[in-house]
Amino acid sequence: MPQGRSVRIAPDVSSLPAGQWDALDATGNPFTSHRFLSLLEEAGSVGGRSGWKPAPLVMEGQDTSLSAAVPLYIKGHSQGEYVFDHGWAEAWHRAGGSYYPKLQIAVPFTPATGPRILARNRDDAAAMIQAIEMLCDQHGMSSAHATFVEQDQLPLFRDAGWLIRQDVQFHWQNRNYADFEAFLDSLSSRKRKAIRKERARATQGLQMLDLTGSEVRPDHWDAFWQFYQDTGARKWGQPYLTRATFDLIGERMADEVLLMLAMDNGTPVAGALNFIGPQALYGRYWGTLVDRPFLHFELCYYRAIDAAIERGLVRVEAGAQGAHKLARGYEPVHTFSAHYITDEGFRAAVADFVKREAEQVGADRDMLAAMVPFRKAE
Repeated sequence: MPQGRSVRIAPDVSSLPAGQWDALDATGNPFTSHRFLSLLEEAGSVGGRSGWKPAPLVMEGQDTSLSAAVPLYIKGHSQGEYVFDHGWAEAWHRAGGSYYPKLQIAVPFTPATGPRILARNRDDAAAMIQAIEMLCDQHGMSSAHATFVEQDQLPLFRDAGWLIRQDVQFHWQNRNYADFEAFLDSLSSRKRKAIRKERARATQGLQMLDLTGSEVRPDHWDAFWQFYQDTGARKWGQPYLTRATFDLIGERMADEVLLMLAMDNGTPVAGALNFIGPQALYGRYWGTLVDRPFLHFELCYYRAIDAAIERGLVRVEAGAQGAHKLARGYEPVHTFSAHYITDEGFRAAVADFVKREAEQVGADRDMLAAMVPFRKAE
């Protein structure tokens, strides 16, 4: 532990000074911000019976100011993580152990890469990882998991001996396109024509609105809540976020959200919610009350590209999974997670699994990369 510093678990992120927390993250990631993590707590999306018990780990100096922090949660299940370890849990239980509770270093319900150890320097960050290991060991927990870790922080976990796991997402990369037509011009002729047809069919008879800041009104959030409930019920059985979460997002992060709505004679019938970061547009949730071909692609992928080009953003991250994004100009990229397993025998088995999985993920990513719809070089 760095001299003159102490580490403790705080009751929640809301109880910590917002300015000090945010000062630890130079990336400006919207999801690791104090305002986002604390509003999840206040709205009841985490805590209570959600299975996500906030346990933020903080390092403080003698003046109690924060020098490092980790968005840490005690998990009673593996839902809402998007890095699947259900097989590990089942194996642990078959062996007679209790996989849960476990520790999760993550942004709840958010498969977006970002910093997971917020610290002023490498030594403080390494000390936080060591403290998490000690928490697991001292309390008899099976494991700790850091999901969607940015690549710059992977060496911290590797040096500590954590197992590194890979997966694939599909991101759109902005190659300094002047507009959407310039992006289309980079695609093969067949794909250009297909996308133009999809956009025309999706928007026929509808009006499209892109709203941010004060443009997003309470009635817009009412409409989007309906869309979110419909999608959540079909995908997860029940939505992860509470209704109050969207109200607080509107109150505290209005300038960091881009709400895209499809309107039919003035009535919202579908929508997509994006978060605006310093370099990326993050597509997070979508839903619809109508069955319209290609409307999903228009709201979630094509309009996101429009918005990223307009704002000069580097990329669009459109959420987890979805190989269908490939045909829309989104490219396969690796995502990473890090895992600390307390039991040596089980750790060896998981390490073997992770190694074999990485080989398959790498092969899949290479295969997908060869299928990108861009024009071949002359």
